[in-house]
Amino acid sequence: MDAVLLARIQFALTIMFHYIFPPLTIGLGWMIFMYNTRYQENGNPIFRQLAHFWTKVFAISFIIGVATGIVMEFQFGTNWAGYSRFVGDIFGAPLAAEGVFAFFLESSFLGILLYGRKRVSQKLYWFSSFMVALGATMSAFWIVVANSWQQTPAGFEVVTETVNGVVIQKAVLTNFWEAVFNPSTLPRYSHVITGALTVGVFFILGTSAWQVVKERNVEFFRTSMRTAVIPAFMVIMITMFVGHKHGHQVAETQPAKLAAFEGIWESGPNAPLMLFGLPDQDAEKNHFAIRIPGMVSLMVGGRFDTEIQGLKDFPKEDRPPVAISFWAFHLMFYMGMWMAFVAFIGVIFWLNKKLLDHQLYLKICAITVPIPFLANEVGWVAAEVGRQPWVVYNLLRTKEAVSKSVPAGQVLASIIMFSIIYALLFGLWIYLLKNQFAKGPESIEALEGEVE
Repeated sequence: MDAVLLARIQFALTIMFHYIFPPLTIGLGWMIFMYNTRYQENGNPIFRQLAHFWTKVFAISFIIGVATGIVMEFQFGTNWAGYSRFVGDIFGAPLAAEGVFAFFLESSFLGILLYGRKRVSQKLYWFSSFMVALGATMSAFWIVVANSWQQTPAGFEVVTETVNGVVIQKAVLTNFWEAVFNPSTLPRYSHVITGALTVGVFFILGTSAWQVVKERNVEFFRTSMRTAVIPAFMVIMITMFVGHKHGHQVAETQPAKLAAFEGIWESGPNAPLMLFGLPDQDAEKNHFAIRIPGMVSLMVGGRFDTEIQGLKDFPKEDRPPVAISFWAFHLMFYMGMWMAFVAFIGVIFWLNKKLLDHQLYLKICAITVPIPFLANEVGWVAAEVGRQPWVVYNLLRTKEAVSKSVPAGQVLASIIMFSIIYALLFGLWIYLLKNQFAKGPESIEALEGEVE
């Protein structure tokens, strides 16, 4: 097999498995902070119970997430030597900032949450929960900065050097803040964080609903579910709004990606929104298309006569894989609509005080748990595949970024090894979560006795 394709598969496997955990911990982190804040406000011990139980779930997911994230960074030096040479002077800075300013912040205060409940004051305990949520969110910021720079590079210049007799080109930082706040950083970061919040909130909503269905610690998980339904509706609405705003940025800075998302081949006004279709890259058209005329032009520019660039405006060698980009983007959209529907029905039931009366709704919430995870994954697939064939947009092609000296057989062997390790780690995560849910929350009496 082709070494470039295998290196892509290996990196996709690694990052997609790792990305199960960061969104969950970000979302859970803010829910835990909310529970601790409510306990600070009214002293209701149920919020102390909720915070303590979900902190245990957070810790399990955090540890697995850290273990899987380390592998990813090694791959830049092993399989992507060309990429590392070209962007090393820029890419290293946000990764270092993530480790120094965010990861240590998150992990240090997580220790207080796990072991300091009866050793520190209530105010410090509450503050620690804030710092854990903030650390997880800041960690995502620096990772998004690094990725966004690849999408819309800024604050740099390309220089030519001779190293050991070999002439190479590399990007050198000229303006740190332009690189950090490149054109796509803030729209992408907003979408990533709101997407992560949907994972955490729907995880609490769905797993709590399932515990109620199975009649385990019913009163505790009923309360847990009630606390999640309004945040679920709010975050999915905000996520869809910021995703729409992010689309404006993509249209402006990466028009080929937008055209692939929507299966638009011809440039012009009145560009349609394709609800369904089968893009055919060879024939440069779509089969079985169901369209809303003019909707993409209206959404991007606020007018039906807004000009949208079609894929035929770009050389064939510069176009992204259209079918993968289209379907990844549309699956994310469909799953977002499903989550909005589930949350909306939940709000209606909650307002009528019947949230817990419908077994069918509880089961729907339970089977919805994987949906926000998958929506986040395919969202990243759309973003990354839509950037192809560039690993750094309009500067470095992916095929030029791969390590030339690593044979395909070695990459394939490492894929098999990683697949086995990740399967074991995923099994361990599920096992630990099942144990945690089986044990249930600690009693209120056991949680009392903290330092005032």
